[in-house]
Amino acid sequence: MSPTSSSTRARTVLTVVGAVLVAVVALWLQNVIVPFSKPFWGLFDNQLDLGVYRAGAQTVLDGHDLYEAKLLSQMDYTYTPFSIFGFVPFAWMPMGVARVVWIVGILLALYLTVMISFRSLGRAVTWRLRVIAVSLVTVMMLLEPVRTTIWYGQINIFLMVVILADLLRDDSRLRGVATGLTAGIKLTPMLFAVYLLAIRRTRAAIGVVIGFVVSVLVGFLILPGTSWDYWTSKLRDSNRVGTPLTPGNQSLRGVLANIGNTNTPSTVAWLALVVLALAFGLGAAVVAHRVGQELVALSLVGMTSCAVSPMAWGHHWVWFVPLLVFALNWTVDATRSAVSRIVVGLLALAGFLAAFSWRTYLGYPTWQFNQTRDDAYLIGLFFKHGSVKALDLFVYEPFVWIFAATVVAVLVAWGNKPPAPAPAVGAHR
Repeated sequence: MSPTSSSTRARTVLTVVGAVLVAVVALWLQNVIVPFSKPFWGLFDNQLDLGVYRAGAQTVLDGHDLYEAKLLSQMDYTYTPFSIFGFVPFAWMPMGVARVVWIVGILLALYLTVMISFRSLGRAVTWRLRVIAVSLVTVMMLLEPVRTTIWYGQINIFLMVVILADLLRDDSRLRGVATGLTAGIKLTPMLFAVYLLAIRRTRAAIGVVIGFVVSVLVGFLILPGTSWDYWTSKLRDSNRVGTPLTPGNQSLRGVLANIGNTNTPSTVAWLALVVLALAFGLGAAVVAHRVGQELVALSLVGMTSCAVSPMAWGHHWVWFVPLLVFALNWTVDATRSAVSRIVVGLLALAGFLAAFSWRTYLGYPTWQFNQTRDDAYLIGLFFKHGSVKALDLFVYEPFVWIFAATVVAVLVAWGNKPPAPAPAVGAHR
């Protein structure tokens, strides 16, 4: 065996051992935040939103009105009629089985997100990279958006991985269609059509529109009355998603509501902020695209869609995952300057800590999820508001600030750089 091959094997073994140790520490820390075995509050317990999806599908199967029903005695169904078709199989399963299938699906989608991200950055798919990706899944689970995605049984991670797989693949006549179908489930991905037009990928933008239109037509074909009710009435009622004065509302409207302590924030002020966020968020995405950083561009579009939404719960911000993969890849890339690697690494660490699953424990009975519970484990930095009043502007809306910092960083770093060809998707490094 040559010295070179021995050295390569040693580095591989060290990398794998390190990845396994990181995964063990991440899972241990997850258990410290909230014990896995804690009833209701444990990571794999609750599954409230999965229960809503199943109840919505069962409501349709039973022939009842989807948007008038109170699911699980308290919840409104907020997604499109087209979305219900993906939930019907889970309504046919016992909840215990559906829970396992859904959680496994989330973890698989998270793994695929990491792998697709690395692949788009030019990393060759090797068994070592797969081990690293599995380790990163456990680390990403420490982020509030990912942890609450698992805990609630949420859908956003599935939508994100479809969009990344669709828009990061090699040129295809069908590019954009899958993204349009995700918009047919939850409207915010339509913003990717605007981005695609901005970078002059007109065919892909048309693909998004086609996918969306197909989803609407399918909904009207199978559920005509329900579809009419949604598109002409329920779509405009943002309060069905939640009231704006909520610590977990990580959107620009949430900024105005939480900082102003009001459930009726100024519509004019909100729209002004939305226009600014769209201009700078999409502008930064175009800049990232022009210098060949498509993964950053798509992450920015996803984050922009969260910022401008009337309501954006923490679990909507799963777009931090591909952004952190980019930052990690940049930090370990020896071809980058030492200064840029340090700066990107520090920014990534700051963002990770801001989005971390910080716990706020309430050791007394509180009203949670429509019933009194003996104690509560509230997850997210935004529940720490009031601890230091001077920091409340940041603490209330850390995800919006991460978005703003990312936009500024992209514009400062790449705003004046000449266009460069994007890295070939799937290229080996």
